[in-house]
Amino acid sequence: MPSPSFDRRTLLLITVAALGYFVDIYDLVLFNVVKRESLEALGLSGDALKRYDVSLFNWQMGGMLIGGLLWGVLGDKRGRVQVLFGSIVVYSLANIANAFVTDTSTYALCRIIAGIGLAGELGAGITLVVESMERTQRGWGTMIIVTFGALGGVVARLVGGEGAAWSDALGLGLQGWQMAYIVGGALGLLLLVLRAGALESGLFKGALERTDIVRGDIRLLFSNAKRLRRYASAVIIGLPVWFVVGVLINQSDTIAAAIGVQGTVHVGDSVMWGYVGLSIGDLLSGLASQVWRSRRKVVLLYLLVLAACTVAFTLSRDVSLAWFHAMCCLLGISTGFWALFVTIASEQFGTNLRSTVTNTVPNLVRGATIPITLSFTALTGQLGAPGAALIVGGVCVGLSFLGVLGVKETFHEDMDFMEC
Repeated sequence: MPSPSFDRRTLLLITVAALGYFVDIYDLVLFNVVKRESLEALGLSGDALKRYDVSLFNWQMGGMLIGGLLWGVLGDKRGRVQVLFGSIVVYSLANIANAFVTDTSTYALCRIIAGIGLAGELGAGITLVVESMERTQRGWGTMIIVTFGALGGVVARLVGGEGAAWSDALGLGLQGWQMAYIVGGALGLLLLVLRAGALESGLFKGALERTDIVRGDIRLLFSNAKRLRRYASAVIIGLPVWFVVGVLINQSDTIAAAIGVQGTVHVGDSVMWGYVGLSIGDLLSGLASQVWRSRRKVVLLYLLVLAACTVAFTLSRDVSLAWFHAMCCLLGISTGFWALFVTIASEQFGTNLRSTVTNTVPNLVRGATIPITLSFTALTGQLGAPGAALIVGGVCVGLSFLGVLGVKETFHEDMDFMEC
């Protein structure tokens, strides 16, 4: 296994992308950490609170669907670095505004805008790394970005829990959930200073000089059957990750009540343990990929582990709170192929479509959280939460297996090629 070797420019790129994804994940999961406190502050309770709990999260995911397309096309037409700057401005300002909402309609608008902004961060960072690093080394870069970035979910829980204390110490008179949103926005704006040194991809600069190719034209994905199958396969590989995040973690209080957990389950704690596991899982999957010199083999192994963890999680009964949190962590570990999933998608397509694909693929998966959670909710009335989770999870894992079989191994692939 070749050891990682980074020059100064590459190290700066990885650092900027990792910090950016850290803030991205912080803001992405923050709503699920502070949703109850924030909605109660707006006067909601009971069924109304539960309804907006789901719908506001889905509005955020819908925004990410829009943003994935917007930033992806802009990345291929205007450059990867511009997307890094633009996306962070959008989601940072949206989260600061979110701290001062007074009704659910404004809350929903802020989550949509934040979702649009959040959609550009990961894709732009991964695209830059894939295009800037040597073919057998780029796996190290993407591993570092996602492993460190996943810890943003842990920090979101810690800040969400201590926001009120921070506000009191600063004499701001804000509630904890308001302070948590402001911290997320402020962290993003601070990153803009660091990103001033980020350099554009050399492959993209070369593509700018070509007059015989079209950049960022999403129609290219649908004009060729093989290319479309490759794209669809890349998307469905990631479905189990957001099944775990959107259902097993974000609805963990509902599942806990059904399986009889001995103690009170707070979704914020489940999120924290899930993202601790996700960070560990991304680290291990990145290492395994470099050792085996294969991305597909590692993803297939992770899917088997995820299937086993989902069955154990949903079929358990009368378990302790500590066991439940340990299972959230294990579920996070088993979904730690997110870095490989995004890298696989990025490596499947040429430079003139790479940003479009790398941004739209993960955000289509995030957007798929909407039908995934709606399916879970619909089936819960008939099968109960554990049974509904098993059915929905089984479909997601099965589709992911098919997706892995539908893409080519790209560990050794050269990225200097075009789609035409």
